[in-house]
Amino acid sequence: MLLTIFQTLYKRKEKIEDIVLTIQQSSSKELDDFIVQYTPFINKTVSTICGRFITNQEDEFSIGLNAFHEAIKLYSYKKGASFLSFAKLIIKRELIDHFRKESKYQLLTSEQTGSEDLHKQYDDHVYSTYIKNFDEINRKEEIIHFSEMLKQFGISLETLVEVSPKHEDTREHVFSVVDTITTDEAMLTFLYKKKKLPMNKLESKVNISRKSLEKHRKYIIAMCIICVNDYIYLQNYLRRGN
Repeated sequence: MLLTIFQTLYKRKEKIEDIVLTIQQSSSKELDDFIVQYTPFINKTVSTICGRFITNQEDEFSIGLNAFHEAIKLYSYKKGASFLSFAKLIIKRELIDHFRKESKYQLLTSEQTGSEDLHKQYDDHVYSTYIKNFDEINRKEEIIHFSEMLKQFGISLETLVEVSPKHEDTREHVFSVVDTITTDEAMLTFLYKKKKLPMNKLESKVNISRKSLEKHRKYIIAMCIICVNDYIYLQNYLRRGN
């Protein structure tokens, strides 16, 4: 009896990431219980983003709730070490998309009615500024998440700037390597588990020397991370010819 109590008290607490991965393969009951448990986290995140307290009856909370559910479905080892960090990113992304759509709707309504009211124009300006602030918040959140991902591979943002290819043709060759890795599940799994490039497989699939792959290793890894995480703002780095 005493041994059982001791084992219970000192049992290793299960990581939230492991719980999420288990829920993905389990029943809806466990999913519902998990969401209920993290409702305070969802509420706090939504309220912080909106800059005011959001009740569980408001549209913004419903959007956050659905985003959290989506984060559970989408989460994998590719999305980072912290599930809650990833969930926060998805919640912010969905709220920004919601407010952007609301802004467009308000503008369309204003144009249809031909309103010249100064107060309405002022409200539109304030709302537009609000959306820009949201964009800035999400951009920073992406950079934070990206930075956390890079650390897992021993790469810093400062180092990334230094190792970025300077010539367009070099960038094109690097992007071909990124495409090769991110479209091959085996190579992508190797990259995330071993924290290094799958050199042997790459050499047989790309027309780039091992020496060149080693030289641009950090940049290739960084671009792979951006690609598989579908960052809205950092996707600019994946555009050819930049």
